[in-house]
Amino acid sequence: MKTKIFCDIADINQIKKFYQKKIVKGFTTNPTLMRKAGAKDYKAYSKKILKICKKKPISFEVFGDDYMSMRNQALKINTWGENVYVKIPVCNSKGKFMGKIIKELNSKNVKLNITAVYNSDQTKKILQLINKKTKIIISIFAGRAGDTGKDPIPQFKKSISLSKRYKNVEILWASVREPYNYLQAKQLGCHIITIPPTIIEKIEKFGKSFKQLTTETVKAFLVDSKKSNFKI
Repeated sequence: MKTKIFCDIADINQIKKFYQKKIVKGFTTNPTLMRKAGAKDYKAYSKKILKICKKKPISFEVFGDDYMSMRNQALKINTWGENVYVKIPVCNSKGKFMGKIIKELNSKNVKLNITAVYNSDQTKKILQLINKKTKIIISIFAGRAGDTGKDPIPQFKKSISLSKRYKNVEILWASVREPYNYLQAKQLGCHIITIPPTIIEKIEKFGKSFKQLTTETVKAFLVDSKKSNFKI
């Protein structure tokens, strides 16, 4: 199975650039990325993105923190386009599992991207609530788990195994830290990995030999030492 690369970005110009790349099969956004991109009106800004991203799947996240606000936002976001996935956090800021809204939206045929997942127990709870028809992405945050000293790999293995009975479910490797994460995701059998633009550009350069890397590294050090006029 081939692991699809999604671009994790909300900047309009970057989306224009990366939408043209064949290697990029979709996009993910979140409120933090939207804020960094300068979005003031969430809906209006999302509609601008959708004028560029017309066919590839793209996720827009709700920012409500309770059942009713999430529900209202999700149903509105769902109307924005057939390629739109509604991003729902697995729990709210108080740690409450959002199973009720996940189950309801899934039953209404709303394509979901369940985000901020960290372990296979959460994956199992999600799978127990959903049908086997409506598309669901489960986004597991590998990098953030690794930042705290936790190994995310076992959680991916278990989650992928649990999801095999659901053809409508895709497991996504989120919070990428380095290009090598793409190879890890492929080896595990992740359906999708979402990656920032700078790391996608590094992945496009895969294939350099160790000899090339050594030479390029030494050249870079030499250039910087000459620019600094270093003497001993």
